[in-house]
Amino acid sequence: MGCCHTNRGKEALPPISFDSQGSVDSLRKQVWREPDKPPGEAYLSVYCPSQDNMSRTKLGAGSPLMEAAVGFALGAVGGCILGATEDPVDKTLLLMTAAGPLKPVVDEVRTVGALGLGTLIGATALTTAMTSVVAGVILAAAVASAHVSTSHTDSVRFWALAGLAGAFGITLSGATLGVSIEWIVKNYGMLGLLLALSMFTVLKLPLHFAFKLLWKQGEACCTLGSKDWDSERKHTEVTELQHRQRKALQMEQRILTLEKGGGASGMESTTTWATEQRQREEIESRKMQNEEAEMAQRTMQDWINTVVVKYVDFLTFSGIPMTVVAIVTSGFGVFGYGGHQAVLVVLLILVAVIAYWLLQSSDFKFWMLIGCMGMLTTFVIAMLTLHAGQVVVTTGMKMHAAGKKQSREDISARMYHQSSLEALKATFFAAKLCELGLGAAVGGPLVRRAAGEVKVIVGAALVAGGLLAGVEFLAPVLGGGGEAGALLGVVGAAGVSVGAAAAMAGRWSSWPGTLGTVAGLVIGALVMGKWHIVNIGLQVPVAYVFAMTNSF
Repeated sequence: MGCCHTNRGKEALPPISFDSQGSVDSLRKQVWREPDKPPGEAYLSVYCPSQDNMSRTKLGAGSPLMEAAVGFALGAVGGCILGATEDPVDKTLLLMTAAGPLKPVVDEVRTVGALGLGTLIGATALTTAMTSVVAGVILAAAVASAHVSTSHTDSVRFWALAGLAGAFGITLSGATLGVSIEWIVKNYGMLGLLLALSMFTVLKLPLHFAFKLLWKQGEACCTLGSKDWDSERKHTEVTELQHRQRKALQMEQRILTLEKGGGASGMESTTTWATEQRQREEIESRKMQNEEAEMAQRTMQDWINTVVVKYVDFLTFSGIPMTVVAIVTSGFGVFGYGGHQAVLVVLLILVAVIAYWLLQSSDFKFWMLIGCMGMLTTFVIAMLTLHAGQVVVTTGMKMHAAGKKQSREDISARMYHQSSLEALKATFFAAKLCELGLGAAVGGPLVRRAAGEVKVIVGAALVAGGLLAGVEFLAPVLGGGGEAGALLGVVGAAGVSVGAAAAMAGRWSSWPGTLGTVAGLVIGALVMGKWHIVNIGLQVPVAYVFAMTNSF
């Protein structure tokens, strides 16, 4: 999305000289040497910078050593907030996998089967993560749209309000969805969760159109309340016209004076010319400022609208592939084929067909990419869930061969428990990666659009830290599901900071800046994350890949 605005350049001309020897004709030639332009205005040029060129500008902090130091410091900020989320997330997972909270899930394995359980929980958790991120983005966009109509788009207040709104939206929606899912599972089991997921997927389509209609109406209200650029432009044009008329009248009076044989003082003419030139420059400066402010406002509003449209489409359509897979596998599980080999083949074919159909689209969009990734993730979770139960069966057979007999009921109970445990662990980790990646997909493009590396990295880290403290304080009120959803929202807010740091690493003008940023990001995450090398080693590359994705 490019922008185009008028840039007026001025070439200073010498003052018009008046002396008793000058003729009226020569004076007229000096005054009207440019019939359509007043003296002092040399040319009119149009400058249209493209957004791609803006995104390719390199950062520079002086010497390579200084770039490395600044990059390390900012990268460490993003890494530290990522590492700070590790311990609270792990504690929440331990609470969720305790005997009490895990019992409703274990009881439902018999209903939908291991494959159905894996795909259903995986699709639900990923849908929750995607919904919470989109809710945060939309709330931030709404605040930004309302703010951009009344003030400057590059102010600290603008970015602070938008960031706070986005972080609050993602955390609140995550907590709400977490509490809702926990209540549905406890009261209606996995079939109730499947019904809720299916209904939510179907209802998103009409809500998609309703939201776009409401957004257009809200945008129209913001436009009505914005600065009246037409009135400002007309006022400037009237001022400029009055200035030209006044100058033309002065010239005619001087011409009449010369025709009558009078003269004009050289000092007076120089002073008059300087005054006229200063007034012209003030008018041109005010006109340029108004044009640039109007163009900046319209460009920002167009960009906000583009972001909202893409993320609403993403929310509406990205969960469909996962939901289809969950419905199919859960349906087989209900009829007693949840762990049959034939169901595994059907599931594999279904995933391959949907992925091929989406990837072959001539108009490939962001939601298609995330939809494929989410569907493949649910397939992997289902495989891990099935494998965990099969490991228990294999172990029981080995113990039976060794003379340690176990009852079929005992083996089945252990198999269901292990399958449920693996499903929750894999799902929670996948949802955390999803939140982190989608958060990075917001932070990365913001930095590439020159929103300000320090503002995005440090601001998002501070907001995520505050939300993390707030979630831990409200943990008794939120409950297990609410705390889990809220913490995933915090991870998404931290992902904005991590994604911004990852995007900044590629914008330095020298390698030391890039390496320093990466080193700060990794070391900060490891130190604050209590050296969880495997987890951090998986999360940082995911954040980098999503940060480099042009989701906007």
